[in-house]
Amino acid sequence: MSPALQSSPAKSRDAPRYGPVAIALHWLLALMILTSFCVGLSMTGLPFSPLRLKLYNWHKWAGITILALSAVRLLWRLSHPPPPLPAPIRSAMPGWQLAAHRGLHALLYLLFFAVPLLGWAYSSALGVPIVWLGVLPLPDFVPVDKDFAEAVLKPLHALGAFSLAAVAGVHAAAALKHHFIDRDGLLGRMSPFPRRNRLP
Repeated sequence: MSPALQSSPAKSRDAPRYGPVAIALHWLLALMILTSFCVGLSMTGLPFSPLRLKLYNWHKWAGITILALSAVRLLWRLSHPPPPLPAPIRSAMPGWQLAAHRGLHALLYLLFFAVPLLGWAYSSALGVPIVWLGVLPLPDFVPVDKDFAEAVLKPLHALGAFSLAAVAGVHAAAALKHHFIDRDGLLGRMSPFPRRNRLP
């Protein structure tokens, strides 16, 4: 292990953390995306029933909520830049890791929007309107075309959902690697439970 990595854990305890709004949006979106993905997997194998209809509605409502929260998170990030990586950690990371770090985040944001928009388009093309939380009717995203919905939009929505799950898994694995192997304190910058430095 390089000297920079050896010294980074002690220095990263005082590294600037993300703000409370960014942290709350991060974990809320993570929970909603995980839940929506699991519901999506389970509902497709169910026979036609009231339970399946209920799960489909919940899945749609979650998708619209994820879309709205993603917009809020993007606007917040643009107006509140994230804290920079601590210098000891940044200098110890190879260039390809820094590039992967930026690329992974950009891809996550792209999928945050693409997956729910594809689901909305699929529902609209089927001719099934979305009434968010059973209260707010949303406009059709695309014209009704059931063949296009089944042949194009449904596979694209599924591909996007699995891609988002895979990219989020890589993101989580990288965070855990930094926490348990590199021990550089990066995970603590987004932790909802700030670490308190021990008194000497």
